[in-house]
Amino acid sequence: MNNSGLISSPHAHGGDTIRANMLSVMLALAPATVVSVYLFGWMAVFLIVLCMAGCMLTEMACLKLMDRPPSALGDGSAALTGLFLALTLPAYVPWWIPLIGCITAIILSKQVYGGLGHNPFNPALAARVVLLISFPLNMTAWIIPMHAGAPLVNLYDFAQCWHLFWLGPESLHQGLDAITMASPLGHVKTEWSRGIGVLEALREYDYSYLDAFLGRESGSLGETSTLALLLGGVYLLARHTIAWHIPVSFIATVSVLALIFNQINPEHFAPPLFHLLAGGLMLGAFFMATDPVTSPVTPHGQLVFGIGCGILTWSIRSFGGYPEGVMFSILLMNCAVPLIDHYLRPRVYGK
Repeated sequence: MNNSGLISSPHAHGGDTIRANMLSVMLALAPATVVSVYLFGWMAVFLIVLCMAGCMLTEMACLKLMDRPPSALGDGSAALTGLFLALTLPAYVPWWIPLIGCITAIILSKQVYGGLGHNPFNPALAARVVLLISFPLNMTAWIIPMHAGAPLVNLYDFAQCWHLFWLGPESLHQGLDAITMASPLGHVKTEWSRGIGVLEALREYDYSYLDAFLGRESGSLGETSTLALLLGGVYLLARHTIAWHIPVSFIATVSVLALIFNQINPEHFAPPLFHLLAGGLMLGAFFMATDPVTSPVTPHGQLVFGIGCGILTWSIRSFGGYPEGVMFSILLMNCAVPLIDHYLRPRVYGK
């Protein structure tokens, strides 16, 4: 109590630190990470370790150049960025591509804006888009997962995977096409461009909703298992690390649009369940779009943000040149965050 007899404002620490939040998100990503190792073996391990180490070393170099204490590396943000980046990449990419992604994520998407808390875009997603545009062939080569046989490469064999990771498929005397397959989204998009409807394309792919839910399909490391991502998302919601507004509005918007247009033309527009289980929707909705630095601060703003992400994702998937639209939608809505916060900021009491 101060001299005026009034109790000063409470400043009790709730234990919610940046490092604790980063660790919570990494823990929430553990199920999806485990599934990626099950599907892609040592290739997943190599890629995750390389991306996390690359981002941390790049951050360390930036801190040294800016004459800032290296202890800032301990907040865990660089390690989480590396994990995010790895989970958005195909299991097979030449080792130098992830390194370019690490440099892009940390330097061009984070540190040039002033570091953690000042970046307008999600660093991992920004790096992923740069890599996709720069190296489209490598970034859309989805390696055949172990559950599908992967007959030409044993992804659980350390030596084979080491040669493949560092030297490429040529070191195994096999072309890239021999060890890769299309993702469900990519297959549907390609077949539709040839005049084949969605339903027939899914039959040709031998697509299974159960496999997609559990994660037994090709794709980026962290986007295959809807179940694993839902477990992680529920964990973050239970810990109040994220709020429900963005993931619910994001997923609901994609579902509603898919349902409406699938009823209009089922041969052209994929059903809602396909959109929910395919690609990076769950990874983006629960883990990328909810980044507190690059998303709106108010509940109403977060709902608008999630709806915008959903509209853009469905539109790009249905009409765009790329089969996936999650990363583009989140980055585009990141641009709108200042505008959303300006017009949807809470009214000050009494004004």
